[in-house]
Amino acid sequence: MKLKNNWILTLLIIPLLVGALTFSGCHRGQYDESVKLVFSTDTLMFDTLFTTVSSITRSFTVYNPSPDPVKLDVYLAGGDQSYYSINVDGVAGKEFHDVEIPAKDSIFVFVKVTINPTNQNNPYLVTDSVLFYNTQRKQSVQLVAFGQDAHFIVPDHLGSAMSYNIVAHEHEDVHWTNDKPWVIYGWAVVDSLGKLTIDPGTKVYIHHGGGIWVYRYGNIHVNGTYDDPVLFAGDRRESFYATDYEQWNRILINEGTHDNIINNAIITNSATGVEVSSLMEYLGNKTIINNTVIQNNKYYGLVAQGADVELNNCQISNTGSYSVILQAGDFTLNHVTIADYFSQSARKEPALAVSNYYDKNDTRYLGNTNLVCNNSIIYGNLAEDEFVAAAYEGVDLNYQFNHCLIKKETLDNHFTNCIHLKDPEFVANYSQNYNLKETSPAIDAGMTGLGISTDILGRLRNGNPDIGAYEYYPAAEEKRMRR
Repeated sequence: MKLKNNWILTLLIIPLLVGALTFSGCHRGQYDESVKLVFSTDTLMFDTLFTTVSSITRSFTVYNPSPDPVKLDVYLAGGDQSYYSINVDGVAGKEFHDVEIPAKDSIFVFVKVTINPTNQNNPYLVTDSVLFYNTQRKQSVQLVAFGQDAHFIVPDHLGSAMSYNIVAHEHEDVHWTNDKPWVIYGWAVVDSLGKLTIDPGTKVYIHHGGGIWVYRYGNIHVNGTYDDPVLFAGDRRESFYATDYEQWNRILINEGTHDNIINNAIITNSATGVEVSSLMEYLGNKTIINNTVIQNNKYYGLVAQGADVELNNCQISNTGSYSVILQAGDFTLNHVTIADYFSQSARKEPALAVSNYYDKNDTRYLGNTNLVCNNSIIYGNLAEDEFVAAAYEGVDLNYQFNHCLIKKETLDNHFTNCIHLKDPEFVANYSQNYNLKETSPAIDAGMTGLGISTDILGRLRNGNPDIGAYEYYPAAEEKRMRR
């Protein structure tokens, strides 16, 4: 009877074990581990202009489109150092584990940000993200708030290619004053027949990927002075970002019927400093850039295509590729210092390039090209020549260098009274102090008659002007344009 009872017990237990294992297997497999969550927004923006200490709460939903439930870990990326705090489906914290969203259902995530906008140590934009992890996928929602009191340009036209805000509409003349900084998120666009005037001393900070676009027939006047230059820079002002040479995109200027003018500006830490290019045709206007520093650019300092550009007393320096590219247009450079000692990577392209064509959108555009370069320095740490010219048959390519100091192995009839292969002897190449040492061969070597009586810092030039943007002054060797 004992054996019989054991068999009976065994027959009773086996089905229970099989059922338990089957149930356990179904439980392990019931969660969709590869589902792509759907969010009500990919970026949660706190777009209130703060004037006092502010605590604002906004929310977004997380939807599970799968026919199975999903289990997640949720984190606030900034952790305890973040300006933000989150609440996931009614529970507050910085990180959450095994958060379950039923099949075809959703949860709410509440986000609060607390900022004192009068604290000048805050970044202008306070960013973070909420991270969502399951076994096979990582997703996030970006958080953006304004950290200081400023004029904020926020996109009101959203698109996959570009998000922008039209800051000067048709026949509208808009002034940006220097009462507080201007912070651009996305692109600030000057529309056709609109005009943007920027006052002396104005600081313009631009978030990653954004820029200023002066659209066809639009117009921009940057009215900096020697004592109060206009600054264009990335919005991350912490010292850690000083060597981030791609904080924002560029200043892009298309063709128009009026001259675009940039006076006494500092344009720094962008992918490309300034691009002047025609969308359809050349309409007769110039872009004139005076007493301006374009520096610390990931790719290019100045790109000009199918345009008329004049530079006077400018410094273009520290770029990862060509410092200046001039293509299919009319170009004049007077007292320009193009100095490239880029140290983040091995630069392969020369500091200055000119050609009578350019390629865009798989199309080659040709144009008669004229370059006149007077009293300028073109130098850098490239082993080869720092100037190159490329011509395409059927259109003209004319270029002439007068009284320039240039790093080029051989000079021909395109170069008149030029100095080549002699170090210009800047005060400090790698800290970008391009004042001249007392022994520089550029001193008193320039031509007269250009009508440029001061240098980039507003100092008087003598009767025998120096080559480059900086006139030599013994008592002021260390003076330069600063942020």
